[in-house]
Amino acid sequence: MKLGLVSAILDWMSFEEMIDTISSLGYECVEAACWPSGKAERRYAGVSHIDVDELSEAKAEYILNYCKEKNVEISSLAFYPNTMDGDLEKRKANIEHLKKVIAASQKLGIGMVTTFIGRDHTKSVEENLKLFEEIWPDIIRFAEEHRVKVAIENCPMLFDETQWPGGQNLATTPKIWRRMFEIIPSGNFGLNYDPSHFVWQMMDYIKPMYEFRDRIFHVHYKDIKLYKDRLDDAGTMAYPLEYMAPKLPGLGDVDWAKYVSALTDIGYNGYTCIEVEDKSFEGTHEDVIRSLKLSARYMRQFVI
Repeated sequence: MKLGLVSAILDWMSFEEMIDTISSLGYECVEAACWPSGKAERRYAGVSHIDVDELSEAKAEYILNYCKEKNVEISSLAFYPNTMDGDLEKRKANIEHLKKVIAASQKLGIGMVTTFIGRDHTKSVEENLKLFEEIWPDIIRFAEEHRVKVAIENCPMLFDETQWPGGQNLATTPKIWRRMFEIIPSGNFGLNYDPSHFVWQMMDYIKPMYEFRDRIFHVHYKDIKLYKDRLDDAGTMAYPLEYMAPKLPGLGDVDWAKYVSALTDIGYNGYTCIEVEDKSFEGTHEDVIRSLKLSARYMRQFVI
């Protein structure tokens, strides 16, 4: 396994500055953010370290050579939109850009895109599965044609009243994954596995790794701290951020020794990327860099 970073936290940096920083901190790979230009609709979105709209052959060669010089591999191109948005114009734009990211991943020889399924948060799981069956077979066919794997992160994308009650990502539980993989059995369709999202859903994050071992294409390291007193006060039906918070690896409730042990059990030898979303380390750019140093130092006891 190789230890890397999700680049979105370095949103103020150019591509070169981001790669230089990751290299200097001893990371071996990066999940590179590839959002379209424009205002971000949420935190950690809207970051574009690789502009897929302007990715010529010459630019692709430059990117790969720069990474090689700095000993940093690109684990995946990342774009996490809502491809099943109830707003049809947003849905269309998100799907179009996702396909551009897929094509760029082929051009760069990466062969991996990390993303969300999306969800119409006003509709039921059953209704969204029907929508998934309408929208996603074409996306995965496109990925197959470009020899790119699509890895879906399991974040519910439920934070406040704008995503209530269903959240904006359907692919949140093993039960739903089974149905998704029945609908689209393609070997190019899998998971970007993040244990933190299971913590606040009160779910086992180890057991599914064995069942879905062949579907785990990419891995995140992000922690979640559950505040029991807040949960007791607000209940599980509250907005999740009322009773939990994203933390650096080792500062939350994920048992990282057990998690990485399970990865070794299933023979996972792919990329593993730390995702930093800890507000305690976002006061200044220096705080962010400190969080990246701390995260690498902690995870290096398991991934070397």
